[in-house]
Amino acid sequence: MRTCFEAELRQPTNRSGLKSLRREGRLPGVILSANAESTMIHVALKEFQRWTRNGGTGVLELQLEGSETVPVLLEAIQRDPVTRDLIHADFLRVNHKEIVRTWVMVEYVGTPSGTKKGGVLQTQVTMIEVEALPADLPASIAIDISHLEIGESLQVKDLQIPNNVELISSGNEFLVSVVTPRL
Repeated sequence: MRTCFEAELRQPTNRSGLKSLRREGRLPGVILSANAESTMIHVALKEFQRWTRNGGTGVLELQLEGSETVPVLLEAIQRDPVTRDLIHADFLRVNHKEIVRTWVMVEYVGTPSGTKKGGVLQTQVTMIEVEALPADLPASIAIDISHLEIGESLQVKDLQIPNNVELISSGNEFLVSVVTPRL
C-alpha cells in the first residue's frame, strides 16, 4: 500500500506568502517532471513529517485537488538552517513504465551478539541507491545483524536485494560493524 497525501495547487508567491502557508501548517513544494512543466503545490506538514520520521522512502501518491493521483518520489527536502524546520519539498513525477533511480532505507534487525560482550555497533550506511520500476521499489531492505561478533562487519553486497531491483551503491561499501571500544 502506497502512502497518499492530499496536495493543493498553489500560485507563485513571495517569501511572506510562503511563510504564511507554513504558519497554517502547510509545506510548500513542487512536482518536477522531465516532460512537463513543474507544478507548485502544498501538503499537510504534520502528515509529511510523520512519513519522513518513519523512514519515508519509495513511491508515494499525491492527490491533487480535482484531478488524478500523481505517483512521485521525494527528490529533496529543504530545512531552515537554524531551526531545522522543513521549509520546502521537491517531488519527482515518475512513470510506471520507466526505471527510476532512488535511495532505499536499510533496516537493521536484531542486536549483535558482539555488543553483549562489550563491543560497539558502528553504523556507516542507512540508505543505499537502487534502480527499478516504481512498482518494484521496496520501501526498505531488512538485514539481520544479530549474528555479528566483535570485529565482524557487513557490506552492501551482503544485502538480499529483491529481484527486478538493481543495486547502484558499491557492493564493497560498509553497512555496519561491531568494534572493540576504545579506552
